[in-house]
Amino acid sequence: MANLVITIARGFGSGGRTIGKLLAQRLDIDYYDNDLIKLASEESGINIELFGRADEKVKVGLFKRYNRSYGEYVLSPDSDEFVSDGNLFNYQAKIIRDLAEKKDCIIVGRCGDYILRNNPNVIRLFIYADDATNVKNVVDLYGIRPSEAKKTIEKIDKSRAEYYKYYTGKEWSDVSNYDLCINTSGISFEKAADVIISYIETIRK
Repeated sequence: MANLVITIARGFGSGGRTIGKLLAQRLDIDYYDNDLIKLASEESGINIELFGRADEKVKVGLFKRYNRSYGEYVLSPDSDEFVSDGNLFNYQAKIIRDLAEKKDCIIVGRCGDYILRNNPNVIRLFIYADDATNVKNVVDLYGIRPSEAKKTIEKIDKSRAEYYKYYTGKEWSDVSNYDLCINTSGISFEKAADVIISYIETIRK
């Protein structure tokens, strides 16, 4: 059977990362999140701090047209644009494409669903929750005040949406981008993982 590749887009505080790790454990497949930055840095030779600064963020006022190869090619070190945000994105996209070709895996964020949109074996998930649930989860996880949690959620989700829009031309929260959307407001992360696994088993029969 072809590789099972799951991409997860997630609202901050919705539990998308936790659900991804649960799925990785239960399906016995590899999980990639911040690891993608490390792998892209190792392959390109570009300092990992540069990848970290550009991770799921796009510079305000960035109007230069992005060259949308989505990892099909990357610029060489002698290019003036070698450490540009666009080339950093393409290196991450290349890593995502390579992983999807080689193994079963879970890819979190970084436009993975769009980069792999033409791969018939990809299951694209969007994990979200209502405001109250997101705030509670962030307060519980980081021990901050609800008002601070709310501001953090708004800032990070805005950044993710802008990043997705810039690199894909699509709306991050548009359900038509995904195969399955899970609202974790009323269910546990374990139950959400159960639902996703049942879905996977149904479509891969």
